[in-house]
Amino acid sequence: MPNDDKQKFIDFNQQVIDEFRANHGRVGGPFEGGRLLLLTTTGARTGTPHTTPVGYLPDGGERVLVIASAGGAPKHPDWYRNLLAHPQVTVESGVFTYEAQAVVLEGEEWEQAWARAVEAEPGWAAYQRKTERVIPVVALHNIAQGGPGHINASSPGEAIKVVHDAFRHELALIRKEMAAGNGTLGAQLRVNCLTFCQGLHNHHTGEDTMMFPFLTDRHPEAAPVLKRLSEEHERIAVLVAELRRALAGEHADPAAARAEVERLTLDLEAHLTYEEAELIPLLDATA
Repeated sequence: MPNDDKQKFIDFNQQVIDEFRANHGRVGGPFEGGRLLLLTTTGARTGTPHTTPVGYLPDGGERVLVIASAGGAPKHPDWYRNLLAHPQVTVESGVFTYEAQAVVLEGEEWEQAWARAVEAEPGWAAYQRKTERVIPVVALHNIAQGGPGHINASSPGEAIKVVHDAFRHELALIRKEMAAGNGTLGAQLRVNCLTFCQGLHNHHTGEDTMMFPFLTDRHPEAAPVLKRLSEEHERIAVLVAELRRALAGEHADPAAARAEVERLTLDLEAHLTYEEAELIPLLDATA
């Protein structure tokens, strides 16, 4: 790459990184509305950290997938060569920052992940056609202890808001993907939905078992509100279970799944708004 082009690429990446960090993962331009993370690797030769914006795929559980496409270039991207030398990396999701272990997928696991990626975004296949190398898929396993990682917020109240906004963003993406589908539920779309459901379950479990008892102890007058929120968690858990059933199986009914997502969206949006109105003042007063 000529020096001028390389500098333009570096400058563009830095603009995306700055915007990402300033807006809790939201960016405009070519990445607007997509799933993006910041991946910091250790230079294979220099040992210095390098941060790169990378698109990702949810993969359920405690890992996400990134694809070393480099736009179909003949060589692997620098970040991929770095993580081969130093597999421990740092991931920024916009909400959380955490350490991860990078594992390159091989064999059947690569085939399944690649098929899901191409199904979700045909552009990956176009990149593969441009190059003779097999484009790697890398799993980033969260190795943070005791939770999803450090939350990128300056106060407990802001932390609730940015987590909630991440749920809103992901649910909007899922609805968009469903609307753009061809009448079937793709494997990656099912993974996206189930990853969202698991994240929501973990968030509500953390509130019920840790945050709400803590706030009840500090603010006894808020006990009725916190009780109501816990009851709403139970109601939303029923909706999530119904969504899981609608998504189950290779031949799940797209119309049923879409209806469940719409129901969950309406109920969840009302719950998140009410929860923010009640919890943010309590959390910020306690901090």
